[in-house]
Amino acid sequence: MTANQAYLDLEARFRRLSAIEGALAILGWDRSTMMPPGSADDRGEQTAALGVLAHEILSAPQVGDLLAGAEAAGGLDAWQSANLREMRRAWIHATALSPALVEAMARATTRCEMAWREARPKNDFASLKPHLQVVLDLVRETGQAKAAKLGVSTYDALLDQYEPDGRAERIDALFAELEAFLPDLLQRVLERQAARPAPLPLAGPFPVEAQRRLGIEMMRAVGFDFSKGRLDVSAHPFTGGTPDDVRLTTRYDEADFARALMGVLHETGHAMYEAGLPAAWRHQPVGRARGMALHESQSLLLEMQACRGRAFITFAAPRMRAAFAGTGAAWDADNILQLYTVVQPGFIRVDADEVTYPLHVILRYRLERALIAGELALDDLPAAWNEGMQRGLGIRPPTDTVGCLQDIHWYDGALGYFPTYTMGALAAAQLFQAALRADADIEPGLARGDFVPLYRWLRVNVHEKGASAGTDDLLRAATGAPLGADAFRRHLERRYLQS
Repeated sequence: MTANQAYLDLEARFRRLSAIEGALAILGWDRSTMMPPGSADDRGEQTAALGVLAHEILSAPQVGDLLAGAEAAGGLDAWQSANLREMRRAWIHATALSPALVEAMARATTRCEMAWREARPKNDFASLKPHLQVVLDLVRETGQAKAAKLGVSTYDALLDQYEPDGRAERIDALFAELEAFLPDLLQRVLERQAARPAPLPLAGPFPVEAQRRLGIEMMRAVGFDFSKGRLDVSAHPFTGGTPDDVRLTTRYDEADFARALMGVLHETGHAMYEAGLPAAWRHQPVGRARGMALHESQSLLLEMQACRGRAFITFAAPRMRAAFAGTGAAWDADNILQLYTVVQPGFIRVDADEVTYPLHVILRYRLERALIAGELALDDLPAAWNEGMQRGLGIRPPTDTVGCLQDIHWYDGALGYFPTYTMGALAAAQLFQAALRADADIEPGLARGDFVPLYRWLRVNVHEKGASAGTDDLLRAATGAPLGADAFRRHLERRYLQS
């Protein structure tokens, strides 16, 4: 067999695998948005069957032979070589697991997610705990199996699924850097806010349908293609589907339209990244997002860096006023900007301001590491969560609904994911500052609702790169530096202490 043929056979196998994974993504979206609660077991069987099929395609013995043959022969261009590297990474992850474990995980996470949807509003962690214990045991088994293959710790093996080559040692250093300045910065911001007149509140209620229309209007302004995607409602906002069929969700609160709107913009950032990935490599590993740190950078860049800035609020304020028939000074752009940049420790991560947000993530990161290591029992999770919130943010959740039940990730089996949120916030600051330096029309564009200059830069420097290089290499090429906290610190000081 020629090297070319070995590589082409691998491409065909990964193209088939991509179609199955796309189907699983749509089934997952349906599970969280429209599926009747009584259908959980049936959906678990469907996803288990497809998951096992995908696993068998990827972990078949001949895949290793094809990889070895293609690597030995060489003759590949830069993108093909990067694709081959990512194929091997995926193969290593797959061959670490048995079909039985893949099947068990699919069933367990489906049941646990559906149980979470019922338990969360009822503040009923006790009923959910047995389901979560099954998921945790399976995740730990998965991590241990992958750790043996990758030669890393159990937690690093789980992290590697979401941030390739990500390691806890690097995260610890980044988070220590944040903790060295965030508490003092937070205190200074709160003191500065207290010395200024409070923003005028926006009086509701804000009808859900009006919120939905405003969200869609803002999505269109950003550039979202509704012929290849849609917006729905779920218990926890997320982006799913495929690059050519992007599914976004949000949740609405008639007392506060900003929660849904900023959630929509956050998810639109994810969607624009997916849609902008290199079309020529759509069904190959190198054509995927580099990892969740860069993915979260794209959602946080849009929501926090761009859409909470003065330029965008200048554009959005009159449209908000029109959407809800608002009157008076409360609807002026300056007041809305002040409302959108209020810093206040709160219980809910997805509603957190960007100063306190990393503290939410640091807590979850440390708790999930302790869970995986067996150092924290599920019986003790609610109390550990509440104590961590008290230490980090000075507040104690009154219920588990706004405590350890608020996020879907652990109940869906996604342990090792949380640190990528704050890694994404750091990357977002670096990328946005680099973009502003590169194109003077980006900020004026945001003020007129024109996102073309911003996304022209992001397409070239982030989206179209796919997984052709590592996170640090992509950031270094785009911004001149690997991932770090300096740009994020400068951003917070400029927005909250100097403006």
